[in-house]
Formats: sequence, structure tokens, C-alpha cells
Amino acid sequence: MATMAEAEEYQRIQGAASDWLLWDKNSKTRDTVKYLLANQNTEELRKCFGSRMEFGTAGLRAPMGTGTSRMNDLTIIQTTQGFCRYLEKSFGDLKKRGVVISYDARAHPSSGGSSKRFARLAATAFISQGIPVYLFSNITPTPFVPYAVTHLKLSAGIMVTASHNPKEDNGYKVYWENGAQIISPHDKGIAQAIEENLEPWPQAWDDSLIDKSPLLHDPYASINKDYFKDIQKHCFHRNINKETKLKFVHTSVHGVGHEFVQSAFKAFDFSPPFAVPEQKDPDPEFPTVKYPNPEEGKGVLTLSFALAEKEGAQIILANDPDADRLAVAEKQESGEWKVFSGNESGALLGWWIFTCWKKQNQEPAAIKDVYMLSSTVSSKILRAIALKEGFHFEETLTGFKWMGNRAKQLMDQGKTVLFAFEEAIGYMCSPVVLDKDGVSAAVITAEMSAFLETKKLTLSQQLKNIYNEYGYHVTKASYFICHDQKIIKELFEKLRNYDGKNTYPKTCGRFAVSGVRDLTTGYDSNQTDKKAVLPTSKSSQMITFTFTNGCVATMRTSGTEPKIKYYSELCAPPGNSDFEKLKKELDELVGAIEKYFFEPEKNKLQPKPE
Repeated sequence: MATMAEAEEYQRIQGAASDWLLWDKNSKTRDTVKYLLANQNTEELRKCFGSRMEFGTAGLRAPMGTGTSRMNDLTIIQTTQGFCRYLEKSFGDLKKRGVVISYDARAHPSSGGSSKRFARLAATAFISQGIPVYLFSNITPTPFVPYAVTHLKLSAGIMVTASHNPKEDNGYKVYWENGAQIISPHDKGIAQAIEENLEPWPQAWDDSLIDKSPLLHDPYASINKDYFKDIQKHCFHRNINKETKLKFVHTSVHGVGHEFVQSAFKAFDFSPPFAVPEQKDPDPEFPTVKYPNPEEGKGVLTLSFALAEKEGAQIILANDPDADRLAVAEKQESGEWKVFSGNESGALLGWWIFTCWKKQNQEPAAIKDVYMLSSTVSSKILRAIALKEGFHFEETLTGFKWMGNRAKQLMDQGKTVLFAFEEAIGYMCSPVVLDKDGVSAAVITAEMSAFLETKKLTLSQQLKNIYNEYGYHVTKASYFICHDQKIIKELFEKLRNYDGKNTYPKTCGRFAVSGVRDLTTGYDSNQTDKKAVLPTSKSSQMITFTFTNGCVATMRTSGTEPKIKYYSELCAPPGNSDFEKLKKELDELVGAIEKYFFEPEKNKLQPKPE
């Protein structure tokens, strides 16, 4: 027998499904709801209507399909109506400035949803309210949206993409007028406005109205031209690029990147990279990979390795499907391939961009206005370089929304922000895009490789040089998969009440803990007032442990995936070059963290797939 609460819950879900039928004009999702109601399929109805997708600072990310918990025509209309009303309140000149909208190549035939369809419906909402829309006529990389926002001085931007998520997913990413992703309190304001504008406006479904509207603009040609002109400011060795014998392989992993990386190579006077033929064209099925995420390492790069061997290429550049991230691999003397971690590529790019800047700026006083940023879970290698070279380093909370917004603040104060990165293979190599950008990162990595080759150096050798000069930074990061929010909460609560109420662990195996920072509660044992300096967020879990051996380890939940992630780093001062010893120490500590803090067997956590 169903309990009273269950009966009420089912009634609420039935009500939500009935409302849905009044508003949804997509025949595929409508028919699904009718079928579920007719068959009283409680379980499936609960999945579709049990909750509404939560609009956060990352916008929306969810599977495509039917109902309030999924990405579909109706939820896109509702989200855009809310966003539109919020922008009207925020900008008196919205009807003069307008918004930009772009999309990737994702599609979900069974529900009739696709990124392009969602982008057109979003454009329809704005145009029906007299607001100009710059809608790209074709797929673009995600960084083109923040670039267009600042370049065209628009009020906001929307990118329809689920980046590197599984093929069933889609997302709705939002940028503010400053060209950075939104941060609080905008997410709360937009979420509230969505709730207040659920009923589709009269013209919401008529996307044909935009094609004839004078308010519709296509920025594709001009942004394509201007973006590549702007990133050429970061090209310092055109002659080397022209002459280099180094060969590159590029893969866009069935996403949008192919054409744009080819254009970037052309802009820097390189010969075109060899494109992995099976992966160069957009394909929403991602047929050749298990996960379309180059961060997962060698599995995604199998076809790239094969092409590189065939063509004699030494460097592989891999974008994720929306081309905002970049993985780099290099063939070693042993014949093996080394896939650089995000922290290693961050060290190389940070060193390179600073080296190029220094060559252009001989004036000693100029360095006092130079900044680099990275997120708090990324390697502190930039801090070590900054300390020795005399520029500023700042760390932010995890995610490019924080780095983009902080970079803009610094630039508005007349500072130079040279570089920002996060360990999840995201790099901001040019201030023209205040977000991660895998296109500019790919071609700048190519130029760095070509330059090093003239000095008879590989990327791996240069990385070693950086560690020898600034101190070894050994990192290890991974994650466990957990779909149960209750288990995740209990795991973190146990760490907060480890030896009695409000006590954190003092040891982890044989390793002693010297400090704890909890950015969920705002506690930091290293501060005199015990309050964390970085902003706190009660809605996500994040605890950082410092150990007496100099290691720092962070455990946190993911905002977009069912993962509990961990990041660890052991920093040694310059001169301590026993890399293997440091690595062994870190491996042992990470093993202890997994065993004592995660307790995978007890908590039924799935390890990262090999």
C-alpha cells in the first residue's frame, strides 16, 4: 500500500504531467507523457517530473528527454523566458544591445531535441520580446560566445552544449555582459524568474518568426574573422612556425573543433595539423569513444596515436566536443606516448606565456601589474614561478566562472592577466576570452613545441626544466562515482565529526594532518579567526587537508557529474629533484585518503573506470 505521502507525491507528479500536456507542442515528448499517464508508469513519471532541473552558476546540464527534469523544447523555452525577464530587469538598454546564442552538434532524435533546435527556441523567446539576437548560423566552439559578448558589447550570451558529458546530455551555459560565466546571485535571480515564467509566451513555439525578423543577426563570419585576428597577438615565432618540421595530430572527438583549430594553425602560419578522419566531423553519437572526454586519457586518444604513428607526428592535440578544453600528448624517446595532465600543461603554458611576455616587456617595473590565476584544486606551480619571477599569482574557487570574473576585475584595474588554468585541462591563454579556450590553447601549445624543438628540447624535457628551476610539483587526481546524494553527504559529515562532534581527522594512516579548510562550512584552521578567506558555498562539498609532509589534498563534489573528486599535490623547493621519492610518498598518501576518508567498500563507491 502506498503511504499518504507517496499518494500525495504521485498526485503532484500527475498534476505536473497534466500541466505539461497543456504547454508542450513537441509531438514526441507529448506522446511520451500521454503514454506514461495512460499506463500509470509511476517510476518513469517520477524520473521525468519528480523535480525541476536546477539552474545554477553553470546554467543547466541534464539528459535530453521528457519532463521538467530533462533538457527539451519546453524546459528550454521556460528557462529562456526566465532569463529574458531577469535581463530586462538588469539592463535598461537590453533592446539596444541584445544577446548572443550558439550551440554544439548534440542531438537526441527520440525526443526531437538538439542543440540547434534549443538555440533557435531560445532566440525566438528574445526576439518575440523585441530583443536583438546574434544567433550563429552554424556550430561554434564554446569560447566564441564569451568572445562575442565582449567583442560586440552585448548584455549576455548563451551556449547550448553539454561539453564532454555523455551523448544523452545537453546543457545551457550563460555568460554575463563582462564576458565571464555568471556567478551568484545571478543564478538565484534567474532560477526565480524561470519559476515565474513557466507558461510559454504566445509566440514561444513559432521559431519561423525569427528568420524574417530584422532583430536576428548572424555573427558567424565576422566573429570567425575577428577572433583569429585577435589571437594572433599571441603569435611570437611566425618564422619558426612556417619552417618547423614538427608534425601535429589534432582530434575534435566528434565535436565542433576541427575547422576552428585548422583556422588557428593557419593564423599562426603553421602547416595544417593531421586531423583524425574518423573523429573530425561532428557526430552526436560519438561512435568511436566510450566517453567523449579527452581528460580520460589514452582511451579517447587511441585513433590519434595510430594516425600520429602513421604520419610520424610527435605531438597530439585533442579538444573536447565543444573545444573549450585541450589534452596534449607527446611521443617519448622510448616510443611511448606521454599524455600530459592538466597541471603539467598548465605549468608549460604558464612558463611559455610568461617567457613570451618578458621578451616583449624589458621594462622591470612592468612586472608589478602582471597576474596569473589558477583554481584552488590546481597545481601551485604558477605560485612558485610567480614568487621567483616577481609577478602576482592568485587562486580562486574551482571553475572558470571564478577565474573569468576575477580576471575581468583585475583588467578593469589596469592589470595584465597573462594566463589562467584549471587542472581539468582548461586554459585561458588570451584575455579576449574570459573562459577556457581549447582553440587558442592548441595553437599556442603548437608554437611552444615548435620553438622548443629549435632548442633541441621536447615538451617533457622542458617540463623537467621548469620543475628543476621552480621546484617539483607532483600531483595526483582522480574520482569515485556515486549516484546517491545521501551517501555523499554522510561521507563529508563523517569527516567533519571524525573524533566526536565538530572535529576533523588529525591523521590519515601514518600521515599527520596540520590544517583543514572546509569551504562548505567556512572553517579554516590556518586562519587566526578560523574563517576561510575564499568564498564558501553550502550547496557543494569541499574540504582541503594540509599534511605535515607538505602535501595538500582536496575532496569535493562535482557540480555537473555524479562524482566525488580528489586532488593532491606535494610541492618541493627547487633543488629537491628526487621525483620518484616524492611520487612514492604522494601515492602512499593518496592510498591512505582513499582507504580512510572515502571508504569505498563501505560507501559502495565505484572507482574511476580504467
